[in-house]
Amino acid sequence: MRGVIVDCAIYRDGRRTERPSDYAAALSEARGAGDAFLWIGLYEPTEAEFARVTEAFGLHPLAVEDALRAHQRPKLELYEDSLFLVLKPAAYDDATDTVSTGELMLFVGDSFVVTVRHGGMNPLGSVRDRLEHDPEVLRHGPAAVMYAVSDAVVDTYMEVATDLHVDLEELEGDVFAPHAPAGSRTASRIYDFKRQLLGFRRATGPLTDPMARLTGAGVPFVPETSRPFFRDVSDHLTRVNEQVEGLDRLLSDILSAYLAQMGVRQNDDMRKISAWAAMFAIPTAIAGIYGMNFDHMPELHWAWTYPAVLLLIAGACFALFRTFKRRGWL
Repeated sequence: MRGVIVDCAIYRDGRRTERPSDYAAALSEARGAGDAFLWIGLYEPTEAEFARVTEAFGLHPLAVEDALRAHQRPKLELYEDSLFLVLKPAAYDDATDTVSTGELMLFVGDSFVVTVRHGGMNPLGSVRDRLEHDPEVLRHGPAAVMYAVSDAVVDTYMEVATDLHVDLEELEGDVFAPHAPAGSRTASRIYDFKRQLLGFRRATGPLTDPMARLTGAGVPFVPETSRPFFRDVSDHLTRVNEQVEGLDRLLSDILSAYLAQMGVRQNDDMRKISAWAAMFAIPTAIAGIYGMNFDHMPELHWAWTYPAVLLLIAGACFALFRTFKRRGWL
């Protein structure tokens, strides 16, 4: 069990105190104090490892099942003795141009917070450290932890959205460069970017409803004094979703423009091929006629017939070349 517990502490009046060994006794003590709560952080626990926490805090079995299995979408579930919030922290890797996400679950109840983390994303260490240096916020109790974690996750969303915007501008510049190479690689880059953006939207979009619910009345374990903090997180999340929506529209426009650009290039290529084919058709036709070797062709016995035919071929080809050049086919 020690291996999955990242940190555990009792907080009294906004300040960290001892690390308990008996969770049930520590929770009872925190509830009796009135200004204290217990915060336990776990990393990818198994069902057996999580059983002790489940029993001590009376967590709902459906929420426990979601926390253990992970692969959940962002959501807020209300149970009799606790809130269950699912978040998906995100990060952007510039080296591979990929968005990676983890999963973070919070159980918030009367005088306790349990966080369960899956994956490599870990905003909790910095959140706990920041809260422990800000007792005024921590005095709001478990709701303050839920706010701080949500705020940290949404802040990572803002960073990812900014990185995506920068990379999208670079992609746009490459696509519309004057001598940009054509081919499936460019289309593949656009589709890869769209897939990364879609994965990012799956983390940010569904979180809108939980944050909106936390700003309103009627949510247990969230005091009225904490709602302005969640409104701030909700505002930041709205900005992120607007950015993501704008990026998605811009990416679709870039893809449409690229496909139209490819169509224009293909038409140009077809015109060039047709022009050269027309010029080659003239000598082919003339050579085909004289290749039939008829006897009754008087010009075959003229001294200047051969150079005259060559001049005719050259003149006709040159005339076609000039015509196609003026029309922009060559």
